[in-house]
Amino acid sequence: MATATEFRTQMYVDGEWRDADSGKTLAVINPADESTIAEVAYGGRAEADRAIAAAARAFPAWRAQSVYERSKVLKRTAELMRERADTIARTLTREQGKPLPEAKGEVLHAADTFEWFAEEGKRAYGRIIPPANVAKRHYAIKHPVGIVGTITPWNFPAALPSRKIAPALAVGCTVVSRPAEQTPLTLILMFECLADAGLPAGVANLVMGPPRPFADALFEHPAVRKISFTGSTEVGKELIRRSADGVKRMSLELGGHAPLIVFPDADVAQVAQAAVIGKFRNNGQVCIAPSRFYVHEKIAKDFTEAAVELTKKLKLGNGLEEGVQVGPMFEARALDKTSALVEDARSHGAKILTGGGRSSRFDKGYWFEPTVIREVNGAMKLMTQEPFAPVMPLLDFSKIDDVIAAANDTPYGLAAYVFTNDLTVATRMAEGLEAGIIGINDPVPATPQCPFGGMKESGLGRELGSEGLDAYLETKYVSVGLRN
Repeated sequence: MATATEFRTQMYVDGEWRDADSGKTLAVINPADESTIAEVAYGGRAEADRAIAAAARAFPAWRAQSVYERSKVLKRTAELMRERADTIARTLTREQGKPLPEAKGEVLHAADTFEWFAEEGKRAYGRIIPPANVAKRHYAIKHPVGIVGTITPWNFPAALPSRKIAPALAVGCTVVSRPAEQTPLTLILMFECLADAGLPAGVANLVMGPPRPFADALFEHPAVRKISFTGSTEVGKELIRRSADGVKRMSLELGGHAPLIVFPDADVAQVAQAAVIGKFRNNGQVCIAPSRFYVHEKIAKDFTEAAVELTKKLKLGNGLEEGVQVGPMFEARALDKTSALVEDARSHGAKILTGGGRSSRFDKGYWFEPTVIREVNGAMKLMTQEPFAPVMPLLDFSKIDDVIAAANDTPYGLAAYVFTNDLTVATRMAEGLEAGIIGINDPVPATPQCPFGGMKESGLGRELGSEGLDAYLETKYVSVGLRN
């Protein structure tokens, strides 16, 4: 078991920890100080093909195991993740940047996901269908889709892989996983938990390497039946196009541009605090983070003052330090993009109320000040592109129909948030907003037992909940003719 200062750096293929065939490695950088914390094995197409072959060999026996036997492995994995949560969380913070309490919460969420699917796998029910012909019997049964390729990003390196790996394993699929290049160490530690929990060789495999050869292997190998991806809408569209040749099944959790809407009956102080937490969690680098804030004109002034004051008080710093609430951005490219978005908004008339630039407090690292802006308009890139940044743009509204229309005026539809104590308003908003996840008075709605996913260009399918199990199952219809 790796410690907080000693990292396992190999890939995991067919039950063995392996270096890249070429011996090549890739540096993992701490975004807080730009130091190298580890050099991990960095493979290519050969390693991906070998992992797929191992998954193909392991599939028949894993599928044939009792769901109760598979459940034991997943439950034990969850237990080990909880036992090692402090170590995994510190590693996550070092390679990704988020504050340690957020990192530990994410690790525990991932453990809960493994436990949830350990139990939910036992409920992959079929059904008996009444026949029209008394000489026949009809029923439907569930069958694992087969080998699954998973591709996950850097912003939640524990939670997002768990949402794919756990349900796939629970129903009898085998898996080949690729973490983001920037954050492989967290998933390596999770694979240690899987291995130590008794997962048979080849059932789950971990490959680090450039994205293109890995994707080529998944799409070109006939044994791979499904690909589950979390990332940008642009890449998701490319994967959909590539899936056509092999008619690969796809689950896609893509971009978002979530509105947060505050009605005048809400408690301004409480909602401002929830909004600031929701916005600046993980530095705004969250697919479901609120990114457009519509505040009713009756309370706009009070809300703005409260939000600005709370934002100014946020403690920016290394995520391992006590009391830090906002860490660094994950890489220089993200920092540059955030700066460009703010400058574009400024050039179109935005008023910066706090923040607005790179922090000068740090000699190294990727630091941007939590930012609140007003005088926002539709010409700004901040309002049309997924921001993925610690920037809170504030807008006013007066009519419920107008704010619904404004909130829906985007190709994205992942999440939306509403704060109100009026049941009628809450119901109208829940029914009228075009998003797969609606948080009513809840800025952090994700939980293992409830479905997670988007509408429109925010994705295909759902993760978590019973729907997350269905994503890895095929339905077989069986018709039996009886003898006279």
